[in-house]
Amino acid sequence: MAKKLAVIGAGLMGSGIAQVSAQAGWDVVLRDVTDAALKRGTDGIKASYDKFVSKGKLEAAAAEEALGRITTTTDLDAAADADIVVEAVFEDIDTKRDIFRTLDGLVKDETVLASNTSAIPITKIAAATRRPERVVGAHFFSPVPMMQLCELVRGHKTSDETLAKAREFAEGVGKTCIVVNRDVAGFVTTRLISALVVEAAKLYESGVATAEDIDIACKLGFGHAMGPLATADLTGVDILLHATGNIYTECQDEKFAPPEIMRRMVDAGDLGRKSGQGFYQH
Repeated sequence: MAKKLAVIGAGLMGSGIAQVSAQAGWDVVLRDVTDAALKRGTDGIKASYDKFVSKGKLEAAAAEEALGRITTTTDLDAAADADIVVEAVFEDIDTKRDIFRTLDGLVKDETVLASNTSAIPITKIAAATRRPERVVGAHFFSPVPMMQLCELVRGHKTSDETLAKAREFAEGVGKTCIVVNRDVAGFVTTRLISALVVEAAKLYESGVATAEDIDIACKLGFGHAMGPLATADLTGVDILLHATGNIYTECQDEKFAPPEIMRRMVDAGDLGRKSGQGFYQH
């Protein structure tokens, strides 16, 4: 019998996690609060499968089978019989805690509850449940079908068994895992990119160099595939502002204090690729 996965949130991350999991043989229920959000999510999944098929990377029949393993719902109760639940909603701790509190009363005792958060300490989310040992961070990267990394985060009370199940799941859908053994805000990856983006934005803000030259320095000097300011535009300046703000609030380390230019860009709606303007014009 195929195992069942519930994904909470049908945005870019949630739909991507649903896509790779269904392709790997999981029965997936994708939940969001509106039918419109679910349609956007499933339309994106179908378009992604079609692209893989057109490039010869996936058989049409396999794509059809995978799509058939995904069901959608606006009812959180649909997660009740899931073996693993992955929450992938907006980076707001109160929203996440509310979801985990509700899931705690719904799912089986042995169910693994995972959060796709990129910056919020897992322990704070797990504390909303009566089973913190069953809660783990499973931070996938966007776009999920293309990015190979999954950052597994051990909360203060996460059990070895839960971590092992999360690793088995992530590796089973084709990801390479790193483990964050101490639950610091931002984990490994978000702390690294946040520190780099903050310093790059400060250099740009103070006129030391252009955005283009800062990014060229990182690409050609350090071998990065993409410079930090181009990464900010791709991710969303607002998303990175929120992430760096969360880390700074938690640890009060000045290297994570977002520079004023990032705040003003967000105020002005210059969010990067999604708005057509960020550190670059798109």
